[in-house]
Amino acid sequence: MRSPIPVFSVAEYLEAESKSKLRHEYLGGQIFAMTGGSKAHNIITLNIASRLRSQLRGGACNVFMSDMKVKLKATHQNQTIFYYPDVMVTCNSDDQDNYFVNYPCVIFEVLSPSTEVSDRREKLVNYQTISSLQEYVLVSQDEIKVEVYRQDLPGNWTQEILSSEDKLILNSVNLSLTMTDIYEDIF
Repeated sequence: MRSPIPVFSVAEYLEAESKSKLRHEYLGGQIFAMTGGSKAHNIITLNIASRLRSQLRGGACNVFMSDMKVKLKATHQNQTIFYYPDVMVTCNSDDQDNYFVNYPCVIFEVLSPSTEVSDRREKLVNYQTISSLQEYVLVSQDEIKVEVYRQDLPGNWTQEILSSEDKLILNSVNLSLTMTDIYEDIF
């Protein structure tokens, strides 16, 4: 016996999510529960967010952790998506919604076994459609390795892979993080 897959409107999703104890990502009408992260994932996320927050405090930018959604349109479709990035920054004064960000300039995802494929493929492709996004950063939790996707010209993205001796330069917010900043208490 076949059952129809429920399709939710954006309004239905946002209403349900505001009452839910679990976080769910939204992809064009379908809702997917999010899994919890490891201790290393949590520490790395907190390290990044706290360093960014301390350096950007008092300015025009806001730093958000994994409880804030980003809203975007699906690649090659006219469908709305809501993801929960591990860390993101917006410096756009038009970002006034209380429950999601529309104009991030940098997004971080800490790679997990359950999300790595999605972070590297689906989210990479979809995040690159956000016109305000200048950098998408993938952070390994198993080794000191950071991958930075940068938009140097509209629609033109480059990739940089960083290791233990490198610094992560964030052009979008004009600051840098060392690998020690990112991986403190991990390695």
